[in-house]
Amino acid sequence: MADRPVTADRTIPASWYRPSIAERVRENMDRLTAAERKAAHILLANYPVVGLETVAEFAGRANVSAPTILRFVARLGFAGYPEFQKELRAELDARLLPPLSKSAPAASEFDADDFLDRFRSAVVDNITETFSHVPPAEFEGVVGLLANLKRRVHVLGGRFSDSLARYATAHLQIIRPDVVHLFGQKENWRDQLLDLGKKDVLVLFDVRRYQEDLANLAMNAAQRGTVIVLVTDQWLSPVARHAQHVLAARISVPSNWDSGAAVLALVEAVVAATTERLGDSARHRIAAVEQLRGQ
Repeated sequence: MADRPVTADRTIPASWYRPSIAERVRENMDRLTAAERKAAHILLANYPVVGLETVAEFAGRANVSAPTILRFVARLGFAGYPEFQKELRAELDARLLPPLSKSAPAASEFDADDFLDRFRSAVVDNITETFSHVPPAEFEGVVGLLANLKRRVHVLGGRFSDSLARYATAHLQIIRPDVVHLFGQKENWRDQLLDLGKKDVLVLFDVRRYQEDLANLAMNAAQRGTVIVLVTDQWLSPVARHAQHVLAARISVPSNWDSGAAVLALVEAVVAATTERLGDSARHRIAAVEQLRGQ
C-alpha cells in the first residue's frame, strides 16, 4: 500500500524506497564509534520513541553525551536533529495507515495495462530494495539459528502475515525436525509459552498495522530466554525491541493493500540458504519425503 499518494504521472514515488532510519542504523552499525553504537542500540530497542525525545533525553537514556547523539544522527545522513525527528514522525504515520488512507487509482481513472505496469514495477523494486538493505550478518544469523538442529523452531504471524509464517513452516519442516507453527487463538499461545526456553527460536511475522498480542508474546518468550527472529517491514514492528535478529522487507505498492511479495522472497531466500547450510541432513529428509510421496 502506498504511504504517499501516487504522483500525477502515475509513477512510484522514490520516497517509498528510501531506507527507514532503523535500516540505516543497522547498515551503519560497523562504522559507528563505541559511544554511537550505544545510542544506536538504545534507539533500536525503543524504536522510534527514543528518537522523538529531546537530544538531552536521548543522550541520558544511552548514557552518552549530547554531542554524541548529534554525531550519530549526522552519521545517518541527517543535517540535524530536527530533520531526523521529522523523518521519524513520517515513519510513525506510515506505520499506522489504514487501508483507505493508502493511495489507489480512482475507478474512473483505472486502466488495466497502466495499473499492471505500475504494480509490477513497485513489486520488483520492493524485492530489489529489500535484498539490498538486508545486512549480511543479520541474514547469516537467522540462517545459523534455523540450521542448528539442537534448537526447536516455532513460527507465527499476524492476521495477514500468518499465511507467510505457515509457508515458511511447511518448508522448514521438510528440511529439519522440531519446527512447529503455533496454533489456535492467542489465549492458547500462553499455554505453548510453557514449552519455550533457551533452546528455542521463535520466528514472528508482523507488518503494519502491527499486532500488540505478537509483541506481548515476544516479550514473554524473550523473558524465558527464547531467541526471537522478526520478519517485518521497513518501519519495524514493536516486536523488534525483543528480537535478536530482524529481517525487514518493503511492502508498499500503488494499492489500498500492502504487498507480501518481498516478504515471501525473503522467506524463500532464508529457506534456500538454510537448506544449503544443512547439506546432506536436509537432502536426506527431502529424499525421505519424496519416497513417502511415491508410496
